[in-house]
Amino acid sequence: MPRLSEVIAALEKLWPAERAESWDAVGTVVGEPGQGVSRVLFAVDPVQEIVDEAVKLGADLLVTHHPLYLRGTTTVAASTFKGRVVHTLIKNDIALHVAHTNADTADPGVSDALAGALGLRVVRPLVPDATDPEGRRGLGRVCELDHPLTVREFAARAAERLPATAQGIRVAGDPGATVRTVAVSGGSGDSLFDHVRAAGADAFLTADLRHHPVSEARAHSPLALLDAAHWATEWPWCELAAAQLDEISDREGWDLRVHVSKTVTDPWTAHAASTTTPTSNAQGAPN
Repeated sequence: MPRLSEVIAALEKLWPAERAESWDAVGTVVGEPGQGVSRVLFAVDPVQEIVDEAVKLGADLLVTHHPLYLRGTTTVAASTFKGRVVHTLIKNDIALHVAHTNADTADPGVSDALAGALGLRVVRPLVPDATDPEGRRGLGRVCELDHPLTVREFAARAAERLPATAQGIRVAGDPGATVRTVAVSGGSGDSLFDHVRAAGADAFLTADLRHHPVSEARAHSPLALLDAAHWATEWPWCELAAAQLDEISDREGWDLRVHVSKTVTDPWTAHAASTTTPTSNAQGAPN
């Protein structure tokens, strides 16, 4: 059975902390370096529901994509929901390790996993990492479809292949337009529109798209925008990361049992479809 410090050292080689953004909070949050690790759980969010799942599973290590304390804190009191997470982890001897923006830009990383889930062939990073001489690391990915699809067909593929959420897939653009080149970025991606246009993509699939940036992007070009749930665009990375750790475990003879949480931690829980289409409402918007 490997020690936590050995497993963390292996994870740090996959996603070095120094490659995280300066504002990020990655690395080990909870854990005794000398404790043994036999079972690992991967998840997107370090929320109580996931921690309870780790307890039930008997995990020694929880690896999440999102940080627990992104903006820091002055307390880990159990009366706060994040403090309760810390207390539960410590009481059950479960370590917590976070790989966030250092996993976003990794090779392979979050957007590679997203592209794989969508059946896309990765061509290059959308925003290359200037420190990578091979040009493989970076934020987002520029991809190609195996054959052209309409925007409508590509949105249907995304809805079918990504984990189901209340939001589903929102589309901005001509549903009948042809898509050959696709840019993807797991998580919030509306800061990347200039890079997507420069890459010559026909469509961009990401998450957390906002009204004004999308409206302005649509005025700039015919680029189609597909907005999936934040959690859904990042969950495929959990399977990729688990497979990477499985590979390391086999190579090192650790015999780790590695699991991926199937729990949906997307905060949106329901969706009510409009009863009329935008073009059929002759009365206009309500006052």
